[in-house]
Amino acid sequence: MDVIHGLYAQSLPRLGAFAYLLTGNHSEAEELVQAAIVKAFSKPRKLRDVPSAEAYVRATIRTLHIDGMRRQARWRNVQHRLVPDAVVGSPADSLATRDEVGAALATLAPRVRATVALFYGDDLSVAQIAHELGVSEGTVKGYLRDGRAALAPLLGEDASEDNLPVKGVTS
Repeated sequence: MDVIHGLYAQSLPRLGAFAYLLTGNHSEAEELVQAAIVKAFSKPRKLRDVPSAEAYVRATIRTLHIDGMRRQARWRNVQHRLVPDAVVGSPADSLATRDEVGAALATLAPRVRATVALFYGDDLSVAQIAHELGVSEGTVKGYLRDGRAALAPLLGEDASEDNLPVKGVTS
């Protein structure tokens, strides 16, 4: 155990810097160092002093990083066969889009927002929305038209009828 304590006390900053150079990300570097230390000391090894332990952990960091890069490359080569394109995007992009859409929806009047949410979110037809809200189908069509017109500039879309078809709505 003295070797592990010495490794943390003396070598951790150097190991973290080495891992950062490989990953370019502080949190990934920290995870890589911790994984390498666990891997190095999970089995009995002849690591009797801190310099030899540091060298072994450094080699393990390098190996784990290269293995991770290979795994990512293999995944990138097959993921398009397994997951639809719409699902593959970055979680950060998805969250930013949801925040943008949520903020844009918040600008709509309550009835218009409800109509847009029921139509696009719950995939209800105009007749079903009219029944749910207790209004006529023409009113639902008007709310959808108003909602698309209000949301288009906020979300960078063209609000023309050609670019935003409305399901189940006939003109």
